[in-house]
This record gives sequence, structure tokens and C-alpha cells, in this order.
Amino acid sequence: MKLATYKDGSRDGQLVVVSRDLGTAHYATGIASKLQQVLDDWNFLSPQLQDLYDQLNAGRARHAFPFDPQQCMAPLPRAYQWADGSAYINHVELVRKACNSEVPASFYTDPLMYQGGSDDFIGPCDDVVVPSEAMGIDFEAEIAVVTGDVKMGASPEQALDGIRLVMLANDVSLRNLIPAELAKGFGFFQAKPATAFSPVAVTLDELGDAWDHGRLNLVVQSTWNGRKVGMCDAGPEMTFHFGQLIAHVAKTRNVRAGSIIGSGTVSNKGVEQNGRTEWPRGYSCIAEKRCIETIQDGQPSTEFMKFGDTIRIEVKGPDGVSIFGAIDQAIAAPADA
Repeated sequence: MKLATYKDGSRDGQLVVVSRDLGTAHYATGIASKLQQVLDDWNFLSPQLQDLYDQLNAGRARHAFPFDPQQCMAPLPRAYQWADGSAYINHVELVRKACNSEVPASFYTDPLMYQGGSDDFIGPCDDVVVPSEAMGIDFEAEIAVVTGDVKMGASPEQALDGIRLVMLANDVSLRNLIPAELAKGFGFFQAKPATAFSPVAVTLDELGDAWDHGRLNLVVQSTWNGRKVGMCDAGPEMTFHFGQLIAHVAKTRNVRAGSIIGSGTVSNKGVEQNGRTEWPRGYSCIAEKRCIETIQDGQPSTEFMKFGDTIRIEVKGPDGVSIFGAIDQAIAAPADA
């Protein structure tokens, strides 16, 4: 099934069930008003939502209405936890190579992860409000999962069973703030403003064969200012699958229902063409493009985002139909600027 949260003036919005083709929706009133309720009581409430979903797809839901992504908050508008990984080691390799440094051996066996802010997510079509262009505004196209309860010490296989929903993320980064923050030794903080998520979150059965043991074998499309800059394959080059990422979080603590785990920037390796390494699948963040330019030409030439820029992130199925709906945002200055 596919679930979304509509804006209603409250912090947590109203849960809606969305048809498979993203054409229609139906309020989940009478079953659950908020997605967190469903995650807390998944075994009892999700079958009821599935029944409503089946009726909606069959055209039998009496109070269905046209689905409008513009009305969506993040599927889970605020979460108990948002932990983002760096599951595509190619991304790390590019950054390190551009800086003439080696990737530590441990990075290939132990996932990188940071704890992000989870009290203030933004909707898929909301503006990304940033105090200043000088902060180095960047998008990051990612896959994310929402979990149920996962016990401390869970194995990667056990952690996979804890995945309830899959969605897309735009993990906005302020690149020019990162070096000073990392130099403090405590990791990202101000460099990671509010994250955006796709209009809908979907259960694993909606993904069919594309969901392969914690990896999503589909292409993540990134379109910056109307130009497609990334067609990155999210599956084969994901070094750590979601079971491994969740198990990493659960190594020393319980992971509770309503936790969101991100994949990090979806990234694909370059290929040799005429004696030069090229990246025909493009990129899922500007920082990676700048690293590629540094490797190829000795210095970056692509600037970060400006106010008024737009970013669209989307994944389509083999039939060409959008699975999660699109993150479709503009970069904006604060209203009082």
C-alpha cells in the first residue's frame, strides 16, 4: 500500500491512503489519523489500511478524492529518530580522491552514519529555506526506510524484518559549513537543515522484485533546474544494505517504531572512456559533481544552488509510473530576508 500525510494545520497532519497510480486518495479516518499510530500498532492497523487501499485501487472507496502532492507533509512529519548513512562507498571514494586522501579500511566494513534532526521535516513540495546562499546549498537524492521496533543487537537479517515503509529523501546539505563542523570532531549539525521526503511511503510488496534483500534496484532521477543531472542506479552499488544500516544503529540501543534510516547519496562508479574516467549516470548531489570535476580537471566548476533553483527527485517503476511521487522543491530565502 501507499501512505501519505496531508496538511491540516497540525504538526502531524492527517493520514491518507493513496492509490497505486497516485491518482486518488482516501482519508484513513476511522482506522488511524496519524502514521505514527500505525507504526506503533502495525499488525492490527496495517491490514485495515490494506483493505482500504484495495478498495481505492478497485474504485470502490466511497469518499475518494484526487491526490495532490502539494498538500503533503512528509509521510512521517516528525520522527523519533532520523539517522542517515553513507551506504554508497563510491561517494566516499570520490570525496577522498578529490582531496588526495585514502579511504580508511574500516569504511568498507562499518557504515558511516550521523544523527539528523527529526523534529522538523519538510514536505515534498515545500520550499527549502536556507539563511544564505553562501552556505553552499546542495541537494542529496537518497532512499530511506521507516522501521518498526528493532531490538538492540539485532542481526542485519533480523533488522530487515523491521522495515515497514520505503520512501525518497532530499537530505539537504550546507556544504560550506561542513569542514568547520567536522573539524570539531562531533560531526554534522548546522550543516544539515530540515530533510524532505517523497509524497508517499510504500510497503515492500509495492516494490516487487525491485526490492532485493534491503536494496532498491531502481533508478533515482535527479533534475536540477529542469535539467536531468542524475540517473543513478540505487541497487547494485549499495555497499551496505538497509538491514546492515539498521543493525548498525541497533548495535548498542533499541530502534523504535517510527525511526527513519537513510541510505546516503545514491552514487555510481565511473567508467573508462577513451582514457578518461566518465560518470555517464550523473550525480545525486552537487558535491559529488564537484569532486568529479576536481578529479578530471584539477578544480571544481559547478556552483552550489542559488535562491530560486529547483530540484526534482523521483523513482519510476519498469512501467514508467512514479512509485513514490516526486520531491519537487525550490530553494528560498527566509521570508523576512
